[in-house]
Amino acid sequence: MLFSESLKKNSDFRNVYENGKSYANKYLVMYVLENNKGVNRLGISASKKVGNSVVRHRFARLVRESYRLHENIFNSGLDIVVVARKSAALVRYFEIEHALLHLSKLHHILKSVDEESRN
Repeated sequence: MLFSESLKKNSDFRNVYENGKSYANKYLVMYVLENNKGVNRLGISASKKVGNSVVRHRFARLVRESYRLHENIFNSGLDIVVVARKSAALVRYFEIEHALLHLSKLHHILKSVDEESRN
């Protein structure tokens, strides 16, 4: 994650949950809040309902990788929290990637085509 940092503090997660906007689909719930900084901060959460630690960590790796590969098309200055739903436990990478991009479009946090061609 070249242009991004990780959300680590519980207070940061709580702030995004309470003040951010959320959208959900079959596999993910995404909360987004502007952070007035120049970088995006990504937080990933998966409860024990999703599966054991191996399954939860795999989910986190898939989300982190799909974000990393597409981070150049995300707007800057956002706190993004991605929460796993139970159905995300056994899906493949491409379904997680598609779900992440779908929610990003709903939140309108992807750069426009004009901005993307300039970078």
